[in-house]
Amino acid sequence: MNAVDPPRTVGELMTDGAVMASTDLSLADAAELMDFYRVSGLPVVDGDGDLVGVISQTDLLHARTTRALWQAWPGLTVRHLMTGPAVTVTSEVSLDEAARLMERRRIHRLVVVADDDETPIGVLSVSDLVRAMADRDES
Repeated sequence: MNAVDPPRTVGELMTDGAVMASTDLSLADAAELMDFYRVSGLPVVDGDGDLVGVISQTDLLHARTTRALWQAWPGLTVRHLMTGPAVTVTSEVSLDEAARLMERRRIHRLVVVADDDETPIGVLSVSDLVRAMADRDES
């Protein structure tokens, strides 16, 4: 791909090496990770390193605005709020197909997995797609 060609596949646009959260990470620590890395969601892995879900800022906000969850916040971990299973794609999937999947599933990110369909290697977010569209319009 040269400087003028827009990205065409998930692998060309995804954020490599996604920051992961473990199922037993506290919600406060998950929020700190998202803030530190400036991401809106994190893939979640279990004790064996298997991908089991995704936790997002929206999930955390939901906990903040739901009285029972907010009162339980200190004892909650990522496993309590995450959405699972994670919706995944491989890096070879077209951006159009990835965008359609996000729209159909009403989600804001896809976990990109290796060819084994299990090992997380990155994340593609709606923000990535919007940025690519803006870059294309500027070219």
